[in-house]
Amino acid sequence: MAISKMETNDLTEVVAMGAASSSNPWSRNMFIEEMLNPRSHCFVAKSEEFPEQRIVGFVCFRNVEDESELLNLCVHPQYRRLGVARKLMEFYINFSTPIRTFYLEVDSLNHSAIHLYELLLYKPVGIRKKFYRGESDALLMAKGS
Repeated sequence: MAISKMETNDLTEVVAMGAASSSNPWSRNMFIEEMLNPRSHCFVAKSEEFPEQRIVGFVCFRNVEDESELLNLCVHPQYRRLGVARKLMEFYINFSTPIRTFYLEVDSLNHSAIHLYELLLYKPVGIRKKFYRGESDALLMAKGS
């Protein structure tokens, strides 16, 4: 699997993937804003193993001084449970050295994502009640380096 910087010609696939995977997906303009932000980084995962799907996942994050926040992580629904999310997260953490603290929020109902983050040593640090669509809580997680 190759991970490369997200380009504007990737956005049609990226936006469609997000829409198929999230109840609160980013718009094309949201991705463009992050891609233009000098503190933000957006990458796509492409795989020769899956030639029918050019982009199988993406990650966006923002680094400010010694802290980083995971903004968006998505894997195409057909390619979940194959290690794509873990590879994207490992790439993100390695790319972001020497960051000292990593933050993210995740829907408290997304048990597979929470499990992945716990495997990568993230710990729960708070909750935002009814954050997603006024229905489910956001679990705030952090990881020290």
